[in-house]
Amino acid sequence: MAPLISTPSTLNSTAAAGSPTGHTFTADTVSVVVGGTSGIGRAVADALAARPGRVIAAGLTTGLDVSDPAAVAAFFESIGPVDHVVFTAGSQAPGGPVASLDLNAAKAAFDIKFWGAIAVARAAAGRLRPGGTLTWTSGFLARRAVPGTFVKTAMNAALEASAKLLARELAPLRVNVVSPGLTDTEAYAGMAPEAREAMLARAASTLPAGRAGRVQDLAAGYLFVIDNPFVTGSIIDIDGGALIQ
Repeated sequence: MAPLISTPSTLNSTAAAGSPTGHTFTADTVSVVVGGTSGIGRAVADALAARPGRVIAAGLTTGLDVSDPAAVAAFFESIGPVDHVVFTAGSQAPGGPVASLDLNAAKAAFDIKFWGAIAVARAAAGRLRPGGTLTWTSGFLARRAVPGTFVKTAMNAALEASAKLLARELAPLRVNVVSPGLTDTEAYAGMAPEAREAMLARAASTLPAGRAGRVQDLAAGYLFVIDNPFVTGSIIDIDGGALIQ
């Protein structure tokens, strides 16, 4: 069984804490962030940990391989009932033209981000309490045609289409997707500092928002769909205007 990282809320108490829309978190609320040990997922877990309840962050560093459906099922069985599930686990998607695409690498990327999200949805669906939410993560390339990004485009578009169907199947549980643009995370830690700064500066010069994303910007989007009881089957774009430039 996959080990867990449990982050108790710094505000955990028996008193309920409401969001601006009236959604209530209590000491019994359980939130799970798959992919929550780094990057955007870590920021979401930290934001949820500022509320009453228990936050469980899991990913490869805790031993959870989302490409293994049996491991995902065992993980959720070990937790019991949950209220909110966020999936931010990503994959290294190969780039380049379709004609020269490494199909094995493409399938491996899908196994993590797409089929991993499906495995999490299957395992969590029967354990989500009334009022519960499931939130996936796609990316702006789902709806922007950029040559050389076939795998990312197909994978993210598939997630967005699937989430809308799942929102119907799981109703009244709510299912949504947050679609990030370029965000400054550990994913770029392997780049030389000068190259990373140059990339972010180029983004700032082209995006209508005038800067690249920060993990806190994205975390606010996940909290929005969790808190607002009238949002389901939605794609929340947090991309600095990438889709309109």
